[in-house]
Amino acid sequence: MADTTGNTQDLGAKDGPGPQPRRSSWRYIGPGIVVAATGVGAGDLVATLIAGSNFGYTLLWAAVVGCLVKISLAEACGRWHLSTGRTLFDGWASLGSWTTWFFAVYAVIWGFVYGAAAMSSSALPLQALFPSVMDLEYWGIACGLVGLVFVWFNKYAVFEKVMTVLVGVMFVVTVYLAFRVTPNLGDAFAGLLPVVPDEKDSILNTLGLIGGVGGTITLAAYGYWVNAKGWTNSGWMKVMRLDNRVAYLTTGVFVVAMLFVGAELLHSANIALSGGDQGLVQLGDILDDRYGTTTGTLFLVGFFAASFTSLIGVWHGVSLMFADFLARQRGERQARADELASGRRERSWAFRAYLLWLTFPPMILLFQDEPFRLIIIYGVLGAAFMPFLALTLMWLLNSSRTPREWRNGYLSNGMLAAAGLLFLVLAVKQIWDQPWSEFF
Repeated sequence: MADTTGNTQDLGAKDGPGPQPRRSSWRYIGPGIVVAATGVGAGDLVATLIAGSNFGYTLLWAAVVGCLVKISLAEACGRWHLSTGRTLFDGWASLGSWTTWFFAVYAVIWGFVYGAAAMSSSALPLQALFPSVMDLEYWGIACGLVGLVFVWFNKYAVFEKVMTVLVGVMFVVTVYLAFRVTPNLGDAFAGLLPVVPDEKDSILNTLGLIGGVGGTITLAAYGYWVNAKGWTNSGWMKVMRLDNRVAYLTTGVFVVAMLFVGAELLHSANIALSGGDQGLVQLGDILDDRYGTTTGTLFLVGFFAASFTSLIGVWHGVSLMFADFLARQRGERQARADELASGRRERSWAFRAYLLWLTFPPMILLFQDEPFRLIIIYGVLGAAFMPFLALTLMWLLNSSRTPREWRNGYLSNGMLAAAGLLFLVLAVKQIWDQPWSEFF
């Protein structure tokens, strides 16, 4: 993304010369691939497919705007880490103890429910590929254990390489499917015009598509992956911005490709998909019937890559955030960017404790109905996180906590304000839609 600070990039700060800027180069790319892979999970693919099946190409513009919004949020996270040498949680903690309480409750409840969802999502394509091997629950447990062992014993460098390979699989599959369904490019270009479908709740559905794809806590984890890569100061700012552009260009390719599939394969034939991850299994059957077993199987492989990258991405990124959270609570005051770059956080007991929390307690949910009240609380916390992220980033990056040359400019403030308003509207809707009468 272009420089959204609106300020000159003179690295010579008033307290002395800053670090020398690195030349932006494709050979440095890494954290962006990780955040793109983690952020686009099975649920995002289903949401995009359903948008395409319901509205054709009409909401293509909304998917593109959604990627631009996420670019601004991720850039702001990376800019905070690089310009201050402090982590995002360290910044949140400086805003007051309320941020600490919010993150603590969020991390515990969200992690418990998400762990089960990630394992189940990764298990679905495996069960469809190998139906007679074992039940869905045991495939889910296997995925969780593989993710645990992989993240436990590998540092960021290996993690990034594996994520890059899986992203390559996702890219090949989604682009192949987009070409296979033979998109109508004239209609697709027309879909770039900002038009809202003339249907009930169409505005909220449009906002949901803008905010939904690739928009989770993994955006906040981006700054942690930037530091884990070894980028620890503002000299890496240009590199980070190129990396961030690659992240959401990749996300955009996934989104547009799946919207093409929804528009051409489902909308034209008036086929409705089931909601949730089961919709992707259903799509695999449709592809089987229409284009043959090879295409259906290839899609399920891509489905698994999308789900499993989200699993190991959260296992790694959110565990890093949790380890930083506990270090801050214990009063540590080290240069946090250097701590992440050294790999010590990945070997800490807090990192591994959260890994265990994401893996073992959620296995209970694989064998029983989801606890109703817990799911409602999970929905509320999940809805609140993105406006929390956007608005606290505005606060941090417009204050003296950030070196003057890296504070927000007009463009960055405008994008973060738009993101905050968007996610606030979606949060209010999601909280309003919860079955509160059954909660009490």
